[in-house]
Amino acid sequence: MRLDNYTLDTYTPGAPLWKQVLWYFLGSPLVQNRWLTVSSFKVRLLRSFGAQIGENVRIKPGVRVKFPWRLTVGDHVWIGEDAWIDNLATVTIENHVCISQGVYLCTGNHDWSHPDFKLITAPIHIQESSWIAAKSVIGPGVTVGKGAVLTLGGVTGRSLDTMTIYAGNPAQPIKQRKM
Repeated sequence: MRLDNYTLDTYTPGAPLWKQVLWYFLGSPLVQNRWLTVSSFKVRLLRSFGAQIGENVRIKPGVRVKFPWRLTVGDHVWIGEDAWIDNLATVTIENHVCISQGVYLCTGNHDWSHPDFKLITAPIHIQESSWIAAKSVIGPGVTVGKGAVLTLGGVTGRSLDTMTIYAGNPAQPIKQRKM
């Protein structure tokens, strides 16, 4: 590969430069801040930068959001300590979802077969009542079906079926979820 030939091609961050700079130097550090533990403040701040966030959302210390204007979060969602929403593309988190501590949601990757290491982005959609357990990783283009669980340290680059519990790297179905 030739990294000196790398370009963003048609990719754009989706916001004017002034908004990106303001987010990078003001908004993001405040959302990540470990001393500011009040979720309602962090929710208001994310909304002011274009995130669509529902009611009763809990955002713990250390949470990172790449681009809030590409984030949609439903009602009664928990986002745990040190979760990283690396949303080069849209991330949608529906109602009653738990994103545990240290989870990494990655919407971008590179084409290792392309000579210029081309950027590839795709959205992530986490449907209602799902649980993404601590230290799990979800890759670009994944839809997590309603009520699915990705267990501790699970890694997936493919969509997860509804009401199914997945474990491992790569994540494999281990049983149906009963509620």
